[in-house]
Amino acid sequence: MSEETMPASKNRAAMDITHLGLPNRHVDVDGLLTARNSVDFTTVFVDPKSQRAGGLDAHDRTPRTGTMWTATAHVITAVIGSGVLSLAWAISQMGWIAGPLVLLAFGGITYYTSVMLADSYRFPHPETGKRNPTYMAAVKASLGSREVKACGILQYMSLFGTCVGYTITTSHSLEAIFRAGCYHAEGHDAECKTSLSYYMLGFGATELIFSQIPNFDKMSWLSIVAAVMSISYSGIGLGLGIAKAAEHGPRGTLGGLDIGRGPGEVALIEKLLSVANALGNMAFAYSFSTILITIQDTLKSSPPENKIMKKATLIGITTTTLFYISVGCAGYAAFGNEAPGDLLTDFGFYEPWWLVDFANACLVVHLIGAYQVFAQPVFAFVEGWITKRRPDSHFIHKNFDLVLPWGSTYHLNLFRLTWRSGYVAVTTLLAILLPFFNAIMGLLGAIGFWPLTIYFPIQMYKKQAAINFGSKKWYMLNAVSAICLLVTLAAAVASIQSIIQKSKEYKPFSS
Repeated sequence: MSEETMPASKNRAAMDITHLGLPNRHVDVDGLLTARNSVDFTTVFVDPKSQRAGGLDAHDRTPRTGTMWTATAHVITAVIGSGVLSLAWAISQMGWIAGPLVLLAFGGITYYTSVMLADSYRFPHPETGKRNPTYMAAVKASLGSREVKACGILQYMSLFGTCVGYTITTSHSLEAIFRAGCYHAEGHDAECKTSLSYYMLGFGATELIFSQIPNFDKMSWLSIVAAVMSISYSGIGLGLGIAKAAEHGPRGTLGGLDIGRGPGEVALIEKLLSVANALGNMAFAYSFSTILITIQDTLKSSPPENKIMKKATLIGITTTTLFYISVGCAGYAAFGNEAPGDLLTDFGFYEPWWLVDFANACLVVHLIGAYQVFAQPVFAFVEGWITKRRPDSHFIHKNFDLVLPWGSTYHLNLFRLTWRSGYVAVTTLLAILLPFFNAIMGLLGAIGFWPLTIYFPIQMYKKQAAINFGSKKWYMLNAVSAICLLVTLAAAVASIQSIIQKSKEYKPFSS
């Protein structure tokens, strides 16, 4: 084993990655906007090869060849994920009328603010202004350093929370695979008990290894795997729901959970909290606005990117919303007000057991990679920040060359090993302590939806379009923002209450 000290310019962590932002780290800790760096949150969705030909303009010499259809595909692939599995439960809290309508409302408001975001890609003019290739760059250009720092904090909180959420979701799927095999062999009345905590430790150990692989989130095959896996388990959930509903007829009620003291009824406050938590789960399914500008940055400049992106967003969000409603309503029709919190893991479906296992395996494979997509930007930011402030630290900068059995060389960095291992350990520990799928999904949705999907796009639009204070448009935009803020606050309160309540009855490592 040999050792060497890597100069800062050659250390990936010391590259220009000290930015408060997502998808690309564009705003450094001093609030200065710098050049694009190597860490790209959306490489799982955007093919970098599409940026190597054509599409040059005076502001940015990066070639771009993306079209409306490639952008539409990226939007759909980016949006559909594990959040779709909680929608049957969310609709069951509201019923046949309000449930689908609220999903439509989330889709509509998300499209409305996404249109504003498309115009914010260039500033000050939406067609001739300077490109802002990431969400954070657009916030910086339109709103300044103070807003972009607040936005960065929220985004890193969301990234960290999503890693915790993915650990919880994956462990539920791993447990479901074990239990499905057990039920198939022993019968549906068998106990088949196991502990989620051990599956979380196994998932954490896996991520511990993958976290040490440089640029894991940029591997070209990851985008293909993510697309195939997410479509597979979502499609299987939809198909199983339709089949079960067809078997016994559709279930459910117009108003969802009934209020009262009888069997199957809940108290008014419990109903309100459940509905608010369901709103958070729906918000989580629509929390994707931060990647839209990065997708737009792949488009050719003629015709104008904002016009093409608006069409792509309309098609993408419409397709996704219809798919969400289909999966949610199929699950609700299958189970009625007893719809499981996770369509694939709470054993609404026992058979065909192999298909349920396959769907959960697809989810596990998807989230193993997705965890890194969300963790790598956090790694890059912290490593870049520490590297700038401790340029003479051997612990931070020294690399050891390890020759691997197959002949390649791995550059072991002790700081990277310690920090990344600690990050994975903390997310795993929090998941073990709080393994509550719907409550955590609701809280993550509440944290990310209003500020990142609603507030910042509206603020950027008001600045770019020069909306006058006190005008009708100004009042309308602020009313939309205020209503969405109230919804997400209610979702946050309900999710936190649910976490506290469930924590009283939960013991880690128990069956």
